Amino acid sequence: MTPLTTTAPARQIVPPEELYAQELAFLAAHDAGPRPPGWALTPRAVVTFVMGTDQPLALPEGTAGPEGVPRRLAIRRKFVGERALVERCVVTLAGERGLLLVGEPGTAKSMLSELLAAAVSGTSALTVQGTAGTTEDQLKYGWNYALLLAQGPSPQALVPSPVLTAMRSGAVARVEEVTRCLPEVQDALISLLSERRLAVPELAGTEHAQAFAAPGFNVIATANLRDKGVSEMSAALKRRFNFETVGPIGDFEAELDLVRSQSRAAVERSGAEYRLDDTVLDILVTAFRELRTGRSAEGWEIERPSTVMSTAEAVAVAAALGLAAAYFPGDRDALALLPGHLTGVVRKDDPADAARLLGYWDGAVRRRAEEGSASWRTLWDLRPVLEG
Repeated sequence: MTPLTTTAPARQIVPPEELYAQELAFLAAHDAGPRPPGWALTPRAVVTFVMGTDQPLALPEGTAGPEGVPRRLAIRRKFVGERALVERCVVTLAGERGLLLVGEPGTAKSMLSELLAAAVSGTSALTVQGTAGTTEDQLKYGWNYALLLAQGPSPQALVPSPVLTAMRSGAVARVEEVTRCLPEVQDALISLLSERRLAVPELAGTEHAQAFAAPGFNVIATANLRDKGVSEMSAALKRRFNFETVGPIGDFEAELDLVRSQSRAAVERSGAEYRLDDTVLDILVTAFRELRTGRSAEGWEIERPSTVMSTAEAVAVAAALGLAAAYFPGDRDALALLPGHLTGVVRKDDPADAARLLGYWDGAVRRRAEEGSASWRTLWDLRPVLEG
């Protein structure tokens, strides 16, 4: 009989506190400036961790570096966006205000919240995923019912939520898609954010009747603008948060680089070789940006589809094209597969958006083909694919 292996399986996603552990240790030694109570890094180092550096940093002379960490290290850029936005987020957290990241789907709100939590408190794992089925217990606490029946209410029988665990340890808790939670569940956050304590009525009369937030505790929540009407936040809860809007990537080259790197990583994780041509990536990102903004690079008006043409969707399409090129080499050109994938993205919210995609083909794609671009001419010749 084959013995069971004890080797941990590989993971598709590695938390940022593990993936960038060397950078976090380096930055903790590099910047000895003032830190808010309970923070693992200085506010300046948190921003550096998220935004990266152009040149390697060096530990100050006389500073003993952590074991296994080099004395010079380049910090990778992890979030493509405005530095000022990240600085405001960090200042909000340092001021013990809740932070709410809002924006269209696919704008890296969750990734930014993970990076901030990892840099501030060393873990991004204290997370509640908001859904219509999220209960108040998931934001506060529940009970081990076997112990509850055997002993009655006791600290041992109490099961803390990720938010309560963050309060006790002075860490950052994350609440994803907060507006998907029912209003009465959302409002459980009001007292946590304003009073920084949580009452446990079942333990009244004992020293455990209230849980108090340790220094460093805070909450980062995210909400999609498209989901705003699912469960609108109360005015009282809104006042407990500072709102920051995470928008689409403004710079074409930055978005192109991100789509290339992220799709390459996705293909290589599958064990395949990345063979997607830069010309295909350029056209893909151009199409996504123009359909998103409603205007071509030349200034032509384009009817925008109702679906969100996000960078995350562009990465998914680029990864699919890259996998097709790797697993079915020579069968079909990757550019020939692009119209089908674009149709799949555009029709997600409203089938009528297929007509808007046809309008893009009859407008910007056709005009570029007529101006002599061979790649756009190939794309124009693929118009029948859009008609099904």
